[in-house]
Amino acid sequence: MLGTVLRSPGEIRCEEVAEPAILYPTDAIIELSASCICGSDLWPYRGLQDVSGPMHMGHEYCGIVVEVGSAVRTVRPGQFVVGSFCISDNTCPHCRFGFPSSCEQREFMSAAQAPYARVPLADGTLVATKDIPSDDLIPSLLATSDVLGTGWYAADAARVGPGSTVAVVGDGAVGLMGVLAAKQMGAERIIAMSRHKSRQDLALEFGATDIVSERGDKGVARIRELTNGIGADSVLECVGTQEAMTQAVSSARPGGAIGFVGVPHGVQFDGQTLFFAQKSLLGGPAPVRRFLPDLMDLVLRRIINPGKVFDLEVPLKDVGQGYRAMDERSAIKVLLRV
Repeated sequence: MLGTVLRSPGEIRCEEVAEPAILYPTDAIIELSASCICGSDLWPYRGLQDVSGPMHMGHEYCGIVVEVGSAVRTVRPGQFVVGSFCISDNTCPHCRFGFPSSCEQREFMSAAQAPYARVPLADGTLVATKDIPSDDLIPSLLATSDVLGTGWYAADAARVGPGSTVAVVGDGAVGLMGVLAAKQMGAERIIAMSRHKSRQDLALEFGATDIVSERGDKGVARIRELTNGIGADSVLECVGTQEAMTQAVSSARPGGAIGFVGVPHGVQFDGQTLFFAQKSLLGGPAPVRRFLPDLMDLVLRRIINPGKVFDLEVPLKDVGQGYRAMDERSAIKVLLRV
């Protein structure tokens, strides 16, 4: 079958790869209904993350179960399923505390930009729908696998609640999902930081009340101006750079909270600054499996439509076009039809 392989920075293509097979009794094989390109895929693509050998790409997925291992009990062939990008058993102490992304058996999904994929720990990772969903819901269900769950975690970690004032740093797919999540959680004011018209428009559609185009110190000053000099109750950091983290911490009020989900690259903290800032920080790999049933339900009941974040769709064989579009920021997020 054809699968996406990154050979070296900038060198990505579809090529013949082996079809996945059951390796352990807890595995499942799914036929993907769609896959997509994640913003985090761009780090190795741009050479900002080590590529020591050929990398099989893709960790967002949904589709039909075609085979299960002998120990799998909660899903069966023929069911439509969505799974988290973090593989988890959903039974260890960390999973029970609500952090399956720190599961004692944690793995990270890979090789999902392909027609078929193997999902380890299927019972703990996959969530099945009652019926096969209609095709128009596939993009939104795919979004729950990572990007929506990650934006949701950013809002949850930042303690967004009814009446909150929220600032979202980052206008990529995760940041836009953070806007959507904050709206669903009852935030009264949602300030989206964005310089790009198409992303600003989508942020407003998802629930943003204000747009701030400035960055760095000017962006922080603008947020303080909008909040009468106080700062935001909750800030969602959805980028992972030093500038974005500094901006996020500086934009929160004393006693406020920062949920950071951008994969850090070169981010450092000064202990004394944090000490006197008196702000909470929680982040890391999103515990998507914790949120997945509720997020899928919101999609299936058509209460939310996160699939709108996909603004370019290409066939899997043209995956290189999709990576270039996201790298050049001409696309927010690319859907791959397999």
